[in-house]
Amino acid sequence: MATICELNNTPEIDYPLFWSYRVIGSGDIRDKIEKVVASKEHKINFSKFSSGGKYISFEVSVFVKNENERVEIFNALKSIAKFVL
Repeated sequence: MATICELNNTPEIDYPLFWSYRVIGSGDIRDKIEKVVASKEHKINFSKFSSGGKYISFEVSVFVKNENERVEIFNALKSIAKFVL
C-alpha cells in the first residue's frame, strides 16, 4: 500500500508488493516487456490501442521486493517503450 509522506511528499510504500506500470509502445512491445519482467512474478494485460492504431498499451503488474527493484524495472521498461506511467 502506498501513501504520501506528509514531511517530504514522497510515497511511503510497504514492500514487497505488486506494482503496476502502464507501458505504451508499438510493434513487438509485448515481447519486449516480457523479456524485462521474465524473471519476476508478473502479469501483462492488454489495455488498448491508440485512436490512430499506431500505439498499444499494456498494464504490467510486477511483484517487487524494494524501491531499488521497482525503479530498476521502471527504467528497463522506459528503455524499450514510448512511455511508462
